[in-house]
Amino acid sequence: MFKTRLLSGILLVILALVTILTGGTLLFATVAAISVIGMRELYRVFQMENKLMGVCGYVFLLLYYGLLLMRPYMGENAQEYLTGLFLAFLICLMAVMVFSYPGYHANQLLAAFFGLFYVGVMLSYIYQIRILPGGAYTVWLVFICSWGCDTCAYCVGMLIGKHKMAPRLSPKKSVEGGVGGVVGAALLGLLYAAAINHWGNAGVDVLSFAVIGAVGGAISQVGDLGASAIKRNYDIKDYGTLIPGHGGILDRFDSVIFTAPIIYFLWVFLR
Repeated sequence: MFKTRLLSGILLVILALVTILTGGTLLFATVAAISVIGMRELYRVFQMENKLMGVCGYVFLLLYYGLLLMRPYMGENAQEYLTGLFLAFLICLMAVMVFSYPGYHANQLLAAFFGLFYVGVMLSYIYQIRILPGGAYTVWLVFICSWGCDTCAYCVGMLIGKHKMAPRLSPKKSVEGGVGGVVGAALLGLLYAAAINHWGNAGVDVLSFAVIGAVGGAISQVGDLGASAIKRNYDIKDYGTLIPGHGGILDRFDSVIFTAPIIYFLWVFLR
């Protein structure tokens, strides 16, 4: 099991390196594909991954990514197009529920609408960060904050963790581990900024990267626990089996989903 998990982790790192370093169309297509798979995993929890309501979700997810790709050419009307897309999605879901009644429950409609934002929109910020000025450096903070915080929190929790953070949801997570994860993510952000300034002449503000690391690390833990809460509510262990030893896309990217948009807006405001 450990070897399988390690091998899968190495392959994920290689995939991240190749797609993010390349950027452009390759990264866009990869993030879009991951979003579709992640949305399907979420819809499976609500037993609609192959039903009409689920199909509507996939279609509007692809439309969203299409608009995202065309956004630079839309000028001042870009936000109106996106808002219109979300309104059309809600109307479409309501129509499916009405004309298929009683084929769907209200919680499935809510989950379908939620899934577009939770998986598709929030993950898309990986690509959106990458295309920002300086995004080639900043985008790595998404993974440094989420996965770095998780590693630091685990180590600190194992060493000195005594007080449970969410005992009924995740008994192994401790307050000490959570604080250690935030501090560790801040330190990693600081070290990363110093490294890219020294070897890459990035010219980034070290303090800003430390702040982004701390905030991103804290938010990543909310994402992790939030994904766990959904699984506990529906009594499932993993969202999927796509990544051996790790589970599904949502099991591996649960913290990344929350971290990516936060880092995008922090970078826009702080730079």
